[in-house]
Amino acid sequence: MTPAVAKRFRLLASALSVLLLIGSLAAGGFYFRVRASLPRLDGATTVTGLGAPVTIERDAQGVPTLRGQTRADLSRALGWLHAQERFFQMDLLRRSSAGELAELFGKAALPRDRATRMHGFRKLAQRVLAQLPPAERTQLDAYTAGVNAGLAALGDKPFEYLVLRTTPQPWRPEDSILVVYAMTLDLQDEVGLHEQTLMTLRDKLGDEAVAFFAPALTPADAALDGTTAPVAPLPGPQLIDLRKRPKPLSSRDPRLPVNAPSAFPASDVASRFPFPLRDPEAVLGSNAFALSGAHTASGAALIANDPHLDHGVPNIWFRASLEWAAPPAVPDSQPSALNTPLHRITGVTLPGIFAVVIGSNGHIAWGLTVANADIGDLIVLQVNAISPRLYTAPGHDELLEIEKRRETILVKDSDAVTADYEWTIWGPIVTKNEKKRPVIHRWTAHEPAATNFTFFGLEDATTVPAAVAIAHRSGIPAQNFLVADRAGDIAWTVAGALPRRVGYDGRVPTNWSFGDRRWDGFLAPDDYPVVTTKPTGNPAEILSSSGRLWSANQRQIGGPSLATLGDGGYARPARAAQIRDALTPLERATPKDLLAIQLDDRALFLAPWQKLLVETLTPTATAEKKSRTELRGLVENWAGRASLDSVSYRLVRDFREAVYRRIFPAIFDPCIDTGPAFNWRKLHLESALWRMLHEKPAHLLNPAFPTWDAVLAAAADDVVTSIEKSSTPLARATWSQQNVLRVRHPFSLSLPAFLTRWLNFPATALPGDHDVPRVQSPRHGASMRMVVSPGREAEGLYHMPGGQSGHPLSPFYRAGHESWERGDPTPFLPGKTAHTLTLTP
Repeated sequence: MTPAVAKRFRLLASALSVLLLIGSLAAGGFYFRVRASLPRLDGATTVTGLGAPVTIERDAQGVPTLRGQTRADLSRALGWLHAQERFFQMDLLRRSSAGELAELFGKAALPRDRATRMHGFRKLAQRVLAQLPPAERTQLDAYTAGVNAGLAALGDKPFEYLVLRTTPQPWRPEDSILVVYAMTLDLQDEVGLHEQTLMTLRDKLGDEAVAFFAPALTPADAALDGTTAPVAPLPGPQLIDLRKRPKPLSSRDPRLPVNAPSAFPASDVASRFPFPLRDPEAVLGSNAFALSGAHTASGAALIANDPHLDHGVPNIWFRASLEWAAPPAVPDSQPSALNTPLHRITGVTLPGIFAVVIGSNGHIAWGLTVANADIGDLIVLQVNAISPRLYTAPGHDELLEIEKRRETILVKDSDAVTADYEWTIWGPIVTKNEKKRPVIHRWTAHEPAATNFTFFGLEDATTVPAAVAIAHRSGIPAQNFLVADRAGDIAWTVAGALPRRVGYDGRVPTNWSFGDRRWDGFLAPDDYPVVTTKPTGNPAEILSSSGRLWSANQRQIGGPSLATLGDGGYARPARAAQIRDALTPLERATPKDLLAIQLDDRALFLAPWQKLLVETLTPTATAEKKSRTELRGLVENWAGRASLDSVSYRLVRDFREAVYRRIFPAIFDPCIDTGPAFNWRKLHLESALWRMLHEKPAHLLNPAFPTWDAVLAAAADDVVTSIEKSSTPLARATWSQQNVLRVRHPFSLSLPAFLTRWLNFPATALPGDHDVPRVQSPRHGASMRMVVSPGREAEGLYHMPGGQSGHPLSPFYRAGHESWERGDPTPFLPGKTAHTLTLTP
């Protein structure tokens, strides 16, 4: 090596050493700043506004018990704690409903912000705030002050803001209302997609097709009142005849169903915006079920709840136990620490809100599932033929003009953009019908009166009737509400505002221009249906003689009560039926018995499909293709569970999916061509399909096949072909290869892989699926599992995916996650104190 070359190498080595040093210093500086933002666990700190000290005791998993003198002090302390552990999560929730994510993430978030801004939730939250009763406003103001104090008490801003190079904005009282709206957007149909699907089905294929392919009641329903209905007659060839279609659809529909095209465009996935589309197979909802004291070992009622939500880091829920002194019996006297009774409530809180959402207060315990009641209607606008921006409305002598609302969206590192929306007195225009007339979505969430914090009065309820009365006045997204009390009684009803319809049922769009069809405000409390073991005085109640209640997002009730609730797109009844049947034999039940139901992965729903696949693979069929012989042998070894080692489960599940895709896209081709708002996968097609497979109508047969048997044989081949493409031998195609849980941080799509490995949880295969009680998919499933008897909380069980803290350096970032994966029966109450922090005035 020449001296000149050696010199150049020494200079290059020196430069690399300097760069390495600079990189190490930068990485070290970033690490120390991240450490500085860790929540405080021990010692004492001052929080302005407290009336008396509040202690926060954390157990080994970071679950806190907050103890104070007044409820307002605990609201302030809970806000402080939420900000310390979860402020970025809270920020995302408020921004997601306000349509302000682009301020953090730039242009990539614009599609989502544009969709959300249509609702004007920021301004609506301000209107809700102005009408809150003083008691709710007191708690909200204390919570807000606590959040800002907790954020300011961190040694540095939360690490996410270091990555984003921005500063967290203070919390405002209206932001907690925006958190409610964020859950509303997550749990409800914001633009009436279910009704748009029914509208398209009716307009293209007729009312008989709606009755057959989209029934409100089916023979397999698991309603609490036992109501079912037979399958409607097949639509005749005069309505649908695939043999006469000029351009029949290919036997395999390449188009995937879209869950929410207007709110979550596909461009979001292609971008670096860190919020992927919802799992396309996900079923919005949850499980909740209860036994009266007559069927439990303790004599107290027993309730189980596992809400099903998208998985992420951190978990949506934050566990907490709150204890505070009850008001003195003698007005104006001072409470005594020695003789003052305690309020004690334990469960899950939602960061951004000052109270427990699901839990037990020692007298009652409650759970929630998505109600799927019809909380929105599509209205066909009667526009003027000459001036299409003018429309007719009852009570107005003159034509009204369609309002244009303009929203300005701030965008990080770019200029602000504007978005325009067309509104009427009933709501925003969301689509057009077949005749190109504007269609409006009338939605309860757009009404200020539909949102409040009344639900959190459950903290003080002591009986089932008292809890039901609170549920009926609550302003939350419509939920099935199951409640149990320590006396042994249980009840089901719906919590949340529901419209009172006049002149129509709300299932398909209608014209409101003449005033004979309308909403007459919201339902009065006495109009809500109730099923209970203890009379509540509600005129619409049904007394339960079985002492068993269940909810899995299915249709809960029939008759006049169903007309009251409407059809918002109920879940398939299979999961609910399996829970109902598992509850039936239970006597002297314990919490572990109900946990076993939550973890039940028996595939009863697919048993008929396994039989059909075996029958399809006849000796003649298997002789035609060698792969069919192997398929039949594997399917005959039917374990009947969505278990990790099961090959047969995956094969049968894939067969059902293949049959659906071979049959329905051809039938719904005219509907599919209208656009992605039509989603045939959300229709209740199971009973209709079995009728078709039994009767084999020639006019509904996909023209690509000569017989219905040929359709089934092709679907069986699809199973093999699909697995072969993955280079997996058929005999090794277990369910564990497909159902791999991926719990990811919001930054997963925007940071380098070596950093996301630090934030994300290890991928883990889990049992379960969508039509078994143990609901589980790669990105969706039980956000927690709780089983508890009020008054016997020490016997209760709880676990959840992810840990308490949103800080990746916290010891509580992953604490408890493995117990949830395994389904371990861990305690409902916080454990032994490991850390104590005192907040002082």
